[in-house]
Amino acid sequence: METFKCMESEKRSVRLYAYEGPWGSINLDHPSTFDTLAMEPELKREIMEDLDRFVKRKDFYRRVGKAWKRGYLLYGPPGTGKSSLVAAMANYLKFDIYDLELASVQGNGGLRSLLTGTANRSIVVIEDIDCSAQLQDRGDAGYDHGSQNQVTLSGLLTFIDGLWSSCGDERIIVFTTNHKDRLDPALLRPGRMDMHIHMSYCSPNGFRILASNYLQIENHRLFDEIERLIKELEVTPAEIAEELMKGGDVDDVLEGLVGFLEKKREKQMELLDESGSGKDEGMETVETGSKGVEEKAEMEIVS
Repeated sequence: METFKCMESEKRSVRLYAYEGPWGSINLDHPSTFDTLAMEPELKREIMEDLDRFVKRKDFYRRVGKAWKRGYLLYGPPGTGKSSLVAAMANYLKFDIYDLELASVQGNGGLRSLLTGTANRSIVVIEDIDCSAQLQDRGDAGYDHGSQNQVTLSGLLTFIDGLWSSCGDERIIVFTTNHKDRLDPALLRPGRMDMHIHMSYCSPNGFRILASNYLQIENHRLFDEIERLIKELEVTPAEIAEELMKGGDVDDVLEGLVGFLEKKREKQMELLDESGSGKDEGMETVETGSKGVEEKAEMEIVS
């Protein structure tokens, strides 16, 4: 039976659900996979291993008295591949995605009704959670009271870590944000957001994956120069992909990318000159991603 279930899971189409009164859905045709993600190989391997471990541990979760769920926080600048990673996770596990916008939910009761209506073996995605003002600070009135038409932080916590969190099996909850520092610490603790994955700027490894995806090449005379520029800059995978999508001769495309990166470097230097100071000497490259290939993406396991 387990083998049969695995075979059926491989065949099924992944669905993308959005709230339109009831949940409405379409087939998710997003082609993103872990092979195509412009991410450090070590980080991809760690995420895949964590997903594999999660789906195989039903008996373990029941034995220790925990709901069979896993929480991920994807944080980093726009254009670093947070949505692509969610799609890759869904395609890898064959889990449906429920895309939830808190601003459209009518209070905590509406949130409870929506989330209990999601199926097992699914990924619930709450994007840009830092933009939900009523969730930012427990000291605000919105934490315990707030408008009846707004989801409060306490209401969200009740679902992801309270009694309601056990209403369903094999669920993954993904939060995304561009500003992790704006989130209330109550959201970040283990059991709510179990893994914090930093989606940062493009690295040379990420560029080579993109070049393979878009241009179907593994090497080129311009690779060394491009990788040198990428190490010096804060450039997102989305920006690199946009340049590679311009089509035409491979030489022309890569020369265009070199020109784009050089212009970006000039603009960054101008901004530094205007500010009258460089980057804070105490800033670590893990946060900025401007130096150190191996530190451009990281995963923090908080459980």
